[in-house]
Amino acid sequence: MEGAENVFMSGKRKEIIIGTRGSELALVQATATEGLLGAKFPETGFVRNIIRTTGDRRTDVSLADVAKAEGTFDKGVFIKELEEALEDGSVDIAVHSLKDMPTVLDSRFKLAATLERAPVRDVLLMKFAGGVEALEEGARVGTSSVRRAKQMEFLRPDLKILDLRGNVPTRIRKLAEHDDYDAILLAEAGLVRLGFIPEIAPSGEETVEGFPDVYAVRLPENEFYPAAGQGAIGLEIRAGDEGAEAYAKSINHLDTWIRVGAEREFLRLLDGGCHTPVGVYSSLDGGEIHLCARVFPDEGGTPRTGEAKGVDPIAVALELFQSLK
Repeated sequence: MEGAENVFMSGKRKEIIIGTRGSELALVQATATEGLLGAKFPETGFVRNIIRTTGDRRTDVSLADVAKAEGTFDKGVFIKELEEALEDGSVDIAVHSLKDMPTVLDSRFKLAATLERAPVRDVLLMKFAGGVEALEEGARVGTSSVRRAKQMEFLRPDLKILDLRGNVPTRIRKLAEHDDYDAILLAEAGLVRLGFIPEIAPSGEETVEGFPDVYAVRLPENEFYPAAGQGAIGLEIRAGDEGAEAYAKSINHLDTWIRVGAEREFLRLLDGGCHTPVGVYSSLDGGEIHLCARVFPDEGGTPRTGEAKGVDPIAVALELFQSLK
């Protein structure tokens, strides 16, 4: 990637500024990005700029209400300020949880790369072992995700779904130390990256590191569909910034890029974004992509489902969209 170095050196810039949110998970993701870039470009300095986003500021109401109140609906309550930092030059590469990014970006910005994907499943954390079936009728399940709420209601309409905000450790403490929730739903990727559960699930009952009375049940993605892009880290740049794009692309993970590209194209065809209750998962085997989706109507009721296979991610996304029934 000598070209990337030349672009920056010619402008007398010897460093790249990495933008990130300040949550523990976001910082872990930024550290991973900086580590990969630093290994590729040991002569370049990578400086971190921590940005507080709308979603970080507004923890008093649900994410859907935050988006509406702040005028950022379908634009990502966790990326607005990072994009402003990209635009004014105080950040060169913004690091995101890809599932938080809107399907279609403003023309001023570009998704340049994705890192290797972590596990994509959702995890049910409980005060006892057993999984979804073990929850008593009327049990209270906490989540900030409309998708997770809709799927849990679909699987267990007798449960009570409650809003749950805060970073990952805060949410686990709310379950472990208070009586407001009987269970909560979180992404497996975040729990793994923060060291709360191992990447490979142990046999038998599984508890959460540091919370011996909290049990973790990993929900199979073909039963509890994850969000598009879940488990992937996305690198966003200013459109036309060839130097930043070269840096980002040097650490792009191709298999992840193909899979999330298909998932996000399906969302685009749906005209859906990061607040749309859609579950979609993919696999890549020998160059063939397999996509499955579950789309929930906003007004409730039975979701539409579909699946498709092929080698062209864009064509497979279209086939999946047309297969919905």
